[in-house]
Amino acid sequence: MKKILLFLILFPLILFSQSDFGPPSNPTYGEVQVNIPQNYYQQANNLSDDQLKEALHQIISNHIVFPYTSNSTDTWDIIQESDQDPNNNNNMLLVYTGRSQDKGYRDGTGNYSQYENGNGTQNNSWNREHIWPKSHGFPDEDDNAYTDVHNLKPCDRSVNASRGTKDFDFGGNQHVEALDCLNDSDSWEPADHVKGDIARILFYMVVRYDPGIDHENNEFDLELVDYTTPNNNDPILGKLSSLLDWHISDPVDDFEINRNEIIFGYQQNRNPFIDHPNLVNFLWGENTGLNWNENLSLDGAEMDEIIIFPNPSNGIISFSNDMQNEVIEIFNLKGQNIYNKLIDNSNSVKLNLPSGTYLLRSNTKSGLFNSKIIIK
Repeated sequence: MKKILLFLILFPLILFSQSDFGPPSNPTYGEVQVNIPQNYYQQANNLSDDQLKEALHQIISNHIVFPYTSNSTDTWDIIQESDQDPNNNNNMLLVYTGRSQDKGYRDGTGNYSQYENGNGTQNNSWNREHIWPKSHGFPDEDDNAYTDVHNLKPCDRSVNASRGTKDFDFGGNQHVEALDCLNDSDSWEPADHVKGDIARILFYMVVRYDPGIDHENNEFDLELVDYTTPNNNDPILGKLSSLLDWHISDPVDDFEINRNEIIFGYQQNRNPFIDHPNLVNFLWGENTGLNWNENLSLDGAEMDEIIIFPNPSNGIISFSNDMQNEVIEIFNLKGQNIYNKLIDNSNSVKLNLPSGTYLLRSNTKSGLFNSKIIIK
């Protein structure tokens, strides 16, 4: 009788510890809800090419920055949620090996021998892989691109070292540990079931950091190129044509959607290419030159376009629509919130800020509005 009661107590706990969607190696589709805020992408409607890319950049660029490692919430904490094994919530799914591994078996803990039946080693602990290599544009931990969780995946430590800063492309020899991966002197081919995930992370990085600002306020611009870049620390990465193939062959699944939602909950920015995979065609594919348009309004109503003028300004800016009890937020180009102001029944505001380029955000009654502003 006691055994039956114990089973009844444990059974719901087991159900609670698992998710309703599958891992990338056994993907599910349609189980995880996409929760895009209403009108989040409205600014990108009816735009094409560079204007579309710039609009997407403005939407996602003022994200909340978390420290790489700290005693408070940091990138370790967020990754442990975003890349949790849906079949075992105590474990992580490592990006290249696909291995499900205890969250505690990670770099820096020193407690390796308690894992793998007493045979654990640091080489098998997990750490944080920068999908876009940090040496290609943002090598310092104080750079906000360095800590952007959209670009971080949990990875076996020694496999991470093997991938190094190699570009992504087809071909090579089977890796001795990540058996579903191929590699050669200048490229890395991940397993089929994460190829699309990798591609969409890199597409995000190109848009998010165009431009990016490093910790010394120097500007950099990440770009994908259609060749490999061995021994190169420029802010470029390849190979674009392979990534476009992978985006098609490995479509967005529930694991990737769930990851995007969790990161959005922390950073408050999303990966547009997970929310709207067709954007890839409009920026790099057969639909370049055509206007992208997708109505995200729940009731079918279009958001009134808000125009800021003059821009550049001397610090006094006006809005094409009156702001009714709405808060504007100003971010510097490192993503730090530096100014907040409530505007009630007015269409202008004076910003007491030094000369420079800033990002303005306001969650108006019509939806989320983002704009780049310049103060002379």
